[in-house]
Amino acid sequence: MLRFSDHRVHLERLVRAALDSGDPAAAVARHWPDELNHARRVRVLGVGKASGAMTDAAVERLGGRVTRGLAVHVPGRPGGSDRVEWLRGDHPVPTERNVFAAKRVASFVGECDADEMLLVLLSGGGSAHLAWAAEGLTLDDLRETTELLLRAGTPIEELNAVRKHCERLKGGRLAELATPARVIVLVLSDVMGDRLDTISSGPFAPDRTRYAAAVDTLERCGLGDGAVAEHLRRGVAGKIEETPKSGHPCFANVTHTVVGSNRFAVEAVAEEARVIGFHVAEVEHGVEGAAADVGWRLAACLRADTSGRAVCWVLGGETTVDAADAPGTGGRNQELALSAAVGLVGVPDAAVLALATDGVDGTTPAAGAIVTSHTVSELREREIDAERALREHDSFTALDAVGATLRTGPTGTNVNDVAVGVRYGE
Repeated sequence: MLRFSDHRVHLERLVRAALDSGDPAAAVARHWPDELNHARRVRVLGVGKASGAMTDAAVERLGGRVTRGLAVHVPGRPGGSDRVEWLRGDHPVPTERNVFAAKRVASFVGECDADEMLLVLLSGGGSAHLAWAAEGLTLDDLRETTELLLRAGTPIEELNAVRKHCERLKGGRLAELATPARVIVLVLSDVMGDRLDTISSGPFAPDRTRYAAAVDTLERCGLGDGAVAEHLRRGVAGKIEETPKSGHPCFANVTHTVVGSNRFAVEAVAEEARVIGFHVAEVEHGVEGAAADVGWRLAACLRADTSGRAVCWVLGGETTVDAADAPGTGGRNQELALSAAVGLVGVPDAAVLALATDGVDGTTPAAGAIVTSHTVSELREREIDAERALREHDSFTALDAVGATLRTGPTGTNVNDVAVGVRYGE
């Protein structure tokens, strides 16, 4: 019989299942294209949070057929191959390092020989790594706009539509630079629905968005003035060329394969929960919306269960937090967990896990949190008001005070978020 006293052990097993499912090297091996087995000369490019492991796995598999390699990695997660030039990129707000890396990537792709195949290992975080402002804009313009849109909880599709229309490499523009080379892109998706034009802002994919959509996003977030907004309006007026769309000849030789995603992670967590002994009541994909609302809803599911069995709900997706002008420190997963903790008051033997699979939740050192039916009372003992912490988006401060935060460090992968609610049987 499963015991509530073991909930931390059980939930940490589910964390490991989620991270293992998104292991970049294993994902590359599982979906290795046969075409690469017959290529004689391959140029390898890695971009994103998982670039280190993905690039190393590809280079090892290709062996001496690698002509040149370049990868942009997150701090502390470089790969090991000495056949690759490793460049550090920061995330989520671009820095001068990112601009330098983006320029190197542009040169690297543009220099691809006619008899070389270009293998691209693309993962979440590539939008920041490929930051190079369009003519007339500056890095500070990109930084300020990115920070404000992130704080406003802008959905990734809308954020990346803005990025694609005020930068030089996104929205299919790297595919233009690679023409006429054969390009194979292996993608570790951090976008719900695995939209290729949104993952890392689609540097090799046809863009489905337009300048007008980017302007709408800025105006809705109160950012209708300034250099970026003016640049985008010039695009709407036809004074700046649109990003390449479906049917453009630059995509004729480009193939994308999604090798890992949130769906893989959610299914792996559900299966591990069954192995542990839980009855999986529901598996839900594509969860979006306000983090606090999702946390409350997950707690409500646990509250409503009267089966007497050890049950489990598994959700996958990416929520948002509108933290504009909020004084607190937190992340969407910790906010989801704190809201769930409030909803679990009075529910016996229940717990909720919320995890950012990249190991970084918001601007905090935590990857998420594990809360229980007792978390709110533990907060009260330390004179912390859980509901006030929610209003001020100060989930990290509150949860860290009672040891509820979950720390993995950067994981080297990114397949969105996973949330799990469990209630133990009688």
